[in-house]
Amino acid sequence: MKVFRPGAFAFFMLIGAMPSHAADMPMKAPPLVAVYSWTGWYAGVNVGYSWGRSETDVAYFTSPGGLPIVPPPGSIVSGTADLDGWIGGGQIGGNLQNGNWVVGLEADIQWSGQKGSSDFLCAATIIGGPCFLIQTLPPPGVTGATLSLDQKLLWFGTVRGRLGWTPSQSWLAYVTGGLAYGEIKTDAALTGFVPAATLATASSSTTKAGWTVGVGLEGVISGRWTGKIEYLYMDLGTVSGSVVNTPAGIQATYSSDITDNIIRVGLNYRFKP
Repeated sequence: MKVFRPGAFAFFMLIGAMPSHAADMPMKAPPLVAVYSWTGWYAGVNVGYSWGRSETDVAYFTSPGGLPIVPPPGSIVSGTADLDGWIGGGQIGGNLQNGNWVVGLEADIQWSGQKGSSDFLCAATIIGGPCFLIQTLPPPGVTGATLSLDQKLLWFGTVRGRLGWTPSQSWLAYVTGGLAYGEIKTDAALTGFVPAATLATASSSTTKAGWTVGVGLEGVISGRWTGKIEYLYMDLGTVSGSVVNTPAGIQATYSSDITDNIIRVGLNYRFKP
């Protein structure tokens, strides 16, 4: 004799109904992941090191008169000085992102400890020669009239465009280029003989404008903070000047081409767009 069990019947009815109820249950949407945007303004600081060069040509003249002197063999009329040193400063800029492309503009100002020196010579001959017009014979052991230059890049700045590509949301690789400007100070000393040594000095500071190009890589550190590493090549053009040693009857003029190689790291804070 079969026995009807109401409890078992209700259990099997509940199991049979579960798939249809589960299908009707709403599915949870996956969490949204915020997309990082490089669009907006930023400001920051940087520090680095620069390897600069001063390539100088020198010419000699009579004083007074200003007639060109043809330097005798053994004279030094050109040379290169290294202008190396630490740099530090700040930058401000803005970006606009479209897809993976980022365009922007950045300006910076830098303190510089770069400096170097070079020496030049208007050689003496056995009878003195054109570099010793005031004196017939050079003093014993004297090789000629000497010019010494000490040069410093006191500060510099740039205003540059940037064009970048984002290989991922949190990284920006870019090329950059634009205007460069800076102040170069030159201290010149010209030694002659009449018959004792006589020294003349001159000092000048010149602010020059030039150009710069470079590359960089910037990445997100946390939140609105980003860090970057950057290389720039900078050309500030030519600085020139002169120093006159009237007692010795000689004048020296110089013309120096100033270039620089800059490596720096920086920290930026991005403001809310």
